[in-house]
Amino acid sequence: MAEEQFPAARTAREEYDRIEQQMAQPDVASDPDKMRKLGRRHAELGTIVGAYSDYLHIRDDLEAAREMADEDPDFEAEAQRLEEALPAAEEKLRMALIPRDPDDARDVIMEIKAGTGGEEAALFAGDLLRMYTRYAEKRGWGTTIQSENTTELGGVKDVQLAIRAKGTPLPEEGVWASLKYEGGVHRVQRIPVTESQGRIQTSAAGVIVFPEADEDDDEIEIDPKDLKIDIFMSSGPGGQSVNTTYSAVRMTHIPTGIVVSMQDEKSQIQNRASALRVLKSRLLAMKHEQEAAEAADMRHSQVRSLDRSERIRTYNFPENRIVDHRTNYKAYNLDAVLDGDLQAVIDSDIQADEAQRLADRNE
Repeated sequence: MAEEQFPAARTAREEYDRIEQQMAQPDVASDPDKMRKLGRRHAELGTIVGAYSDYLHIRDDLEAAREMADEDPDFEAEAQRLEEALPAAEEKLRMALIPRDPDDARDVIMEIKAGTGGEEAALFAGDLLRMYTRYAEKRGWGTTIQSENTTELGGVKDVQLAIRAKGTPLPEEGVWASLKYEGGVHRVQRIPVTESQGRIQTSAAGVIVFPEADEDDDEIEIDPKDLKIDIFMSSGPGGQSVNTTYSAVRMTHIPTGIVVSMQDEKSQIQNRASALRVLKSRLLAMKHEQEAAEAADMRHSQVRSLDRSERIRTYNFPENRIVDHRTNYKAYNLDAVLDGDLQAVIDSDIQADEAQRLADRNE
C-alpha cells in the first residue's frame, strides 16, 4: 500500500541504499571530494528515508494490532493509538517529499557592505558582522574573513566572509538553509556616536549571501582566458600594510564583470585559489537565480541595491526592536539578536517559505 502511495519515497530509499554502498567502496572513501558530494546527497535523502521508515513502521504495526485485536481485545487500544498516529506520520512524509532547495546543505559566502549613512552605516555593518559571527558560533559553524575594508572608527565599509558547517549536515541544518534569507537591505535607526545633538539617524547596510561552490564543482566551468587577474599588496585599516609581499589578488570575470578580491591568505597562490572558489560560487548563484527566474520561483530574491527604502529588516535601537518586513516578525530583544540570538527571526522566514512550498504543492 505504502509503496503504491509513495513511489517517490521508495525511489529515494533505493538511491539512499546505493549511495551507502558507494560510500563504503575504498576508492570512494579515500576521495574527499566524492565523499562530500555523496554525503550531501545522503543527508538530503536521509530525511525522506527516516520519515518513510517511520510511516511504514506505524502502518505495519497498525495492521498487526488490528489482526491481534480480533483475538485479544487488549490490542484494541494499541490499534487505536497507532491509527491516530498514522495521519501525522503520513503528513511528515509528504512534507519530506516536497522538493527542497538543492543548495540547503552548502556552506555560504556572505558580503556585508555599508550603504547610505556614512560612518554610521559602516559601524552598523560592523554590528551585522559581529551578529552573524556570534550566530555562527552558536550553531557550531566556523567563520573566515576573506577580505575586509574598515574605517578609522572601527566600522566596516565592506567585508566578505565564509561561513562553514562541520562535517555533512542535514539539509535543514545546513548553513545556506538558514542564512539564505539574510540577503537584502538591513536598516538601522539609532543615535550615531558621531551625533552631538542626540538625533536618531536612519542608515543602512546591504547583505548578499550565496552558496559556496565546491572546489571541484563541475556545474560551473571558468575559462582562464575570461579572467583578468591583478596582484597588489595586502592592506589593513587605514591603508596599513599587512605584509610586504604582493600577495593579494583581484580577479575579474570579464564576461559578467564580477570582481573578487582576496587578501586573507598568506600567499598569492592561496589567495588566487580562494578568489577562484568565490568567483565560482558567485557564478553558481547567478546560474541558479536565472533558473529560478525562468521557473517564476523568486520568493526570496535578494535585494542588490543598498537604497534604504528597499529593506528586509529594521533594527530600532531606541525601542530595542527588530522587525522583519517580509514576515511581519517583531520582537523587542534587539540587543540579544545582535549578540547572535537570531534563530527566531530566521525561523519566521523558514516557516513562511515552508508554508509557500506547501501551498505550491497543493495547487
